[in-house]
Amino acid sequence: MKNSPIIALDFSSAEEVYHFLTPFEHSLFVKVGMELFMQEGPAIVYKLKEKGHDVFLDLKLHDIPNTVGQAMKGLARLGVDLINVHAAGGESMMARAREGLEAGTSVGKVRPAIIGVTQLTSTSEKQMQEEQLIKQTLEESVLHYARLSQKAGLDGVVCSVLEAKKIAEACGGDFLRVTPGIRLSTGEAHDQVRVATPSNAKKLGSSHIVVGRAITEAENPVEAYKTILKMWEEQA
Repeated sequence: MKNSPIIALDFSSAEEVYHFLTPFEHSLFVKVGMELFMQEGPAIVYKLKEKGHDVFLDLKLHDIPNTVGQAMKGLARLGVDLINVHAAGGESMMARAREGLEAGTSVGKVRPAIIGVTQLTSTSEKQMQEEQLIKQTLEESVLHYARLSQKAGLDGVVCSVLEAKKIAEACGGDFLRVTPGIRLSTGEAHDQVRVATPSNAKKLGSSHIVVGRAITEAENPVEAYKTILKMWEEQA
């Protein structure tokens, strides 16, 4: 699995995706989220893999353990590199998700890495406490979900850069900390609350970063990607 920035393909059609990717001369690490997957289905994943891209399938599954396990068994056949579930689904659900991936992965192939979504980067502490009725701090909630994800056998979590370092300390450096909400210093936060630049993300302990509009809506996406890649690699 590449350690390059993950580009969020937040488009509504395959045509838009292929138009965006055409100027890039090498394979990338890309994220297929719900919007794109619901419109295009597995075909978009197969096509991206055919072209040599690593794929993070961001569907955030959250259901009863058996349903999630069976869904993961089918999704494993797509050959994605990274996939996720909501950690709020609980230890049993996450464990079944991993089991489903293992059962669905073809012999000789590597099981997709699986990570748990802790708290969305669009969620503030006030929101979490008032709407989810979680009275702990946001950091405590995220760390709890990270430990639970590790206990269930997951490979890491989705978190904000603000919690990445403490998760590494609690769960070990090999435990993935995939952080969305990445912006350039001049960029807008949009609907994200807990954001950071690529350089700060590396300093604060992210293992992987997810970048969307800072690249996909840039005047020159290839140059924007190169800038972000350079900032990320310079902090290695």
